[in-house]
Amino acid sequence: MKYSQFKAMMAIAKASFRSITRSPSAVVFTLVFPLIFITVFGFLKGGSVTLNVALATHSDQQNSVYMGLISNPAFSVHHDMDSVEQRTLLLKGKLDAIIDIQKVQLDSSSTYDVNLYTTMASAEKGIIVRSMLEHLIDKSNLSAAKIISPMATLKQQELKGRTYSTIDFILPGQLGFSLLSTGVFGTAFVFFNLRQTLVIKRFFATPIRKPYIVMGEALARMVFALLGAAFLITLGHYAFGFTLINGLTTFAEMLFLSAMGLIVFMGFGFVVSGIAKSESTIPPLANIITLPQFLLSGTFFGVENFPTWLQPICKMLPLTYLNDAMRKVAFEGASLLDLGPQLAVIALWGVIIYAIAVKVFRWE
Repeated sequence: MKYSQFKAMMAIAKASFRSITRSPSAVVFTLVFPLIFITVFGFLKGGSVTLNVALATHSDQQNSVYMGLISNPAFSVHHDMDSVEQRTLLLKGKLDAIIDIQKVQLDSSSTYDVNLYTTMASAEKGIIVRSMLEHLIDKSNLSAAKIISPMATLKQQELKGRTYSTIDFILPGQLGFSLLSTGVFGTAFVFFNLRQTLVIKRFFATPIRKPYIVMGEALARMVFALLGAAFLITLGHYAFGFTLINGLTTFAEMLFLSAMGLIVFMGFGFVVSGIAKSESTIPPLANIITLPQFLLSGTFFGVENFPTWLQPICKMLPLTYLNDAMRKVAFEGASLLDLGPQLAVIALWGVIIYAIAVKVFRWE
């Protein structure tokens, strides 16, 4: 009877999957740890103190309202967008408001209409923007001694859009971190222990080929991680209102991105298991890989909140692009075809890390 490499691979995958489900650390990193953060942030209603607003094209800039706007550190004012881009970003929640200041000539005096455009995609910040604008306008009117006939008046218009909540940002970040932890720590510890306990050497006594050993272990991790991802997405959607703009299609696309990210992150795990000299050196090496990505890849807040000099480093990390891709798919309704830049960078990282893994990975 001919030896079946596929059946041998599936047997390894089945045994490995059982060992994963019985591992407390695997359950903690894949489910419990991200679940705690999702639950905490799911109940939070707050947001960042930075208000991202765009100044409308042809808006008047020679007035005290505008000067007060740009001098206020709470506002990040964007001037380099056309009207189409402004509206698109506003509806996606990437902008908190669009402000249009227009001069109105009345006989011998002039006043200003301050037109404020907001959307439900950033409803809470829109309220803050309005409140702060009202304060700026009141201050300008008092300075100009125009209380009865105000120098500037505020008009607000809310554009229709989806409500963007904290969970829409937090859940993809926590899911990405879960995949990173599973891929790096899980793979590193498993292959190091298989090598140390001579299990791999016993595999060599059987007809199974080396690639099938790796694929069997990888398949077990893939199934476990995707089950965890499906659970987190489902819980986030039904318990906290996480947005899945296209329903099951979005759900499937997020699982595809999860699988792609996990494959890349397992490459880091292979590298760690290859260069680790002892089991005690695995956590420090793995943390060198995971901790910077956890902190700098937009897990809790956007990369744009970091100092300008640090943002290029943030934008080099694979988890940054995985988080960004998941958020675009879930809330903005982007398809996989719209994620060319993100998928290209993730794939490039995959090529680089597996090239390194081939060089450093040891079977014995």
